[in-house]
Amino acid sequence: MKAIVATQAGGPEVLTLADVRAPVPGPGEVLIDVVAAGINRADVQQRRGFYPPPPGASEILGLEVSGRIAGFGPGVTKPFTVGEKVVALLTGGGYAQQVAVPAGQVLPLPGGVDVVTAASLPEVAATVYSNLFMTAMLQPGETVLVHGGTGGIGVMAVQLAKAAGAFVIATAGSDEKVATLTSYLGADVAINYRTQDFVELVKDHTGGQGANVILDVVGAKYLQQNVDALAMYGRLVVIGLQGGAKAELNLGTLLAKRAAVIGTTLRARPVGEKSAIMDGVRENVWPLIADGTLKTVVDKTFPLAQASAAHTYFDSGTHVGKVLLTL
Repeated sequence: MKAIVATQAGGPEVLTLADVRAPVPGPGEVLIDVVAAGINRADVQQRRGFYPPPPGASEILGLEVSGRIAGFGPGVTKPFTVGEKVVALLTGGGYAQQVAVPAGQVLPLPGGVDVVTAASLPEVAATVYSNLFMTAMLQPGETVLVHGGTGGIGVMAVQLAKAAGAFVIATAGSDEKVATLTSYLGADVAINYRTQDFVELVKDHTGGQGANVILDVVGAKYLQQNVDALAMYGRLVVIGLQGGAKAELNLGTLLAKRAAVIGTTLRARPVGEKSAIMDGVRENVWPLIADGTLKTVVDKTFPLAQASAAHTYFDSGTHVGKVLLTL
């Protein structure tokens, strides 16, 4: 089969289309003919050599796909049928014509979404649902700060938090993206992090209290500022390290607020945990997509063979929502 492989660690130019061995579904796995694959920041980090796949996972990039079921390994108990349109959360292998994945990480498409657009959903929905609700326990009426509000994760986080009854503050890197956050995605407050102090503005909009929950993809660069922006008993959930992995923190601030800093990843979690997260997505996120409460936002699509161009565009940071590869 055809797949995108990285010839070495580096920029988008290292990605090339090649012939590789097709996957064979093992016990409890579903084989999927891929229609589209989502591009995520984790793919970029792996391409650069900073985020190797977990032991036993495919070296091929790609953590989410949409497609059609092509077959089954032994012992699959979920009621899927060959040819059924599905999405899947992967540990790797999505930039390819086929992928094998545990059945618990596969869901039918939500209502009203076509099979290509659906590839924009599994990774971001699972990440946001698990971190905002299963980890941070976001409650109606609480304030949430979402960094990178117009990225794939941010678009889902802003909308899902708003649908849950939270007061949503989000950051973005341009005035145009700030306008999109409030006028299209429903954020209550949007902040241009290049020109505005998000700590000061979060406090201004919360009567000096701060955010109850912060979802952060930046990491070290924002660590002290995020803790400063937390409310009493606030929860900072760090899910990305775009701004580095090491920082100094005044623990006195954290202790005084009786707050928590939580670090999580999704990719390396056991199959059972991922399956439980996907069950939560099906029950709590899919209905909101089907009834139009949550918008699917796809910025641009590229053919699989143009993965290098797709990564170049993704790296530019100009996109709003998801960038997809199509087969």
